[in-house]
Amino acid sequence: MNVLLIGSGGREHALAWKLAQSTLLDELYIAPGNPGTVRHGRNVDIDVKDHRALRQLIIDKRIRMVVVGPETPLVDGLHDRIAADPQLKGVTVIGPGKAGARLEGSKEFAKEFMLRHNIPTAAFRAFGKDQLAEALAHLKHLHAPYVIKADGLAQGKGVVVAADRREAEQALHDMLGGKSLGQAADRVLIEQYLKGIEVSAFLITDGEAFKMLPPAKDYKRIGDGDTGPNTGGMGAVSPVPFADKEFMAKVHDRIAVPTIRGLRSEGIPFQGFLFMGLMNVDGDPYVIEYNVRLGDPETQAILPRLRSDLMDLFEGIATNTLSERHVDVDDRTCAAVVLASEGYPGKYATGKPVVGLPLVQGALVFQSGTAMEGGQLVTNGGRVLSVAAFGKDLEHAILNTYANAALIDFEGKAHRTDIGHDLLRSPAGRTEGAKLDVK
Repeated sequence: MNVLLIGSGGREHALAWKLAQSTLLDELYIAPGNPGTVRHGRNVDIDVKDHRALRQLIIDKRIRMVVVGPETPLVDGLHDRIAADPQLKGVTVIGPGKAGARLEGSKEFAKEFMLRHNIPTAAFRAFGKDQLAEALAHLKHLHAPYVIKADGLAQGKGVVVAADRREAEQALHDMLGGKSLGQAADRVLIEQYLKGIEVSAFLITDGEAFKMLPPAKDYKRIGDGDTGPNTGGMGAVSPVPFADKEFMAKVHDRIAVPTIRGLRSEGIPFQGFLFMGLMNVDGDPYVIEYNVRLGDPETQAILPRLRSDLMDLFEGIATNTLSERHVDVDDRTCAAVVLASEGYPGKYATGKPVVGLPLVQGALVFQSGTAMEGGQLVTNGGRVLSVAAFGKDLEHAILNTYANAALIDFEGKAHRTDIGHDLLRSPAGRTEGAKLDVK
């Protein structure tokens, strides 16, 4: 089978790496891909927003399956356009149609969906552009900290956790009264603050049956100790010590089952991945958000643990036989750390030569913000690449990952030095007060 993978980040590099292992795969094309994905398939330099060019590529290369990595093409209706095209009949899209993608494309829609189906989540109220005064007044009835969210897609910049009312009011002015987030902030949610620890849970579904995938913990803040601004993610670990069998059983029964059942009952087809961003509040899971694709960098930590043939699972989606497929997971721990450009998530330089990749041993390197210039790999983004490695436990996975990350260098290289350390210090981790020197 010929497969087209949409995307260019670390998540897509990890997907390409995993798909290339399948005996069910004939040819893998990645649009547009990155310098790392060329090792696993053929990059195609087209703009995925160019619908005609993408359609012609599917026809010319006899593509039978399109795997969509990022959320924007799904929210924009890529699945629906392919399904409605007579010449593309029989092409399976891994990723929901526009109706299902609203779970990520509109936080208000997702929250209303959760309320309709009794899925645990934080209380909220939504406000439009003409309701700034009402939104500001609503803050007076709440206690700090305040959670302010833009309704639409905002490339990771649409959530503010404000420590005091002044900061919350400024966030509302910026979103509802400003233009920094564009249409994404035409509506804004003010949510109840949930105190707990975050975990990312994943499933794959054909719309009827679903299979749970390994959970992971993502680290969003730029600085050690979860300080500084939010990013697209600076590292991840899987499994997560506190997400034990009891907790994940609650996730399955209270969140995954009613979500898939709710989509079916509302006549919303959904095939592909569902990312459930959760808060563990005293042992109970609450949904913070849905994403309709895999996360980045969580993918780089969970796909290495997936022993099953990913193409086989996708075949289960294509034939509505996912219930008959098996998910086999490696028991070892995988840790991933992102190497970023200095200045990210603000302004940063690009074009810096990347060296040391051939020195990496016993680890995986997934590229994201890279480019080739004159035969030299250079930086071309805020998050340049991620390094992922196994260990017999969390401590050894962290040590292996950072040992290999130290072998890679470029001017302005920046990364967190404490990925996974909070879990080592937790009761479910290794030992109280454990601290690794990975600098």
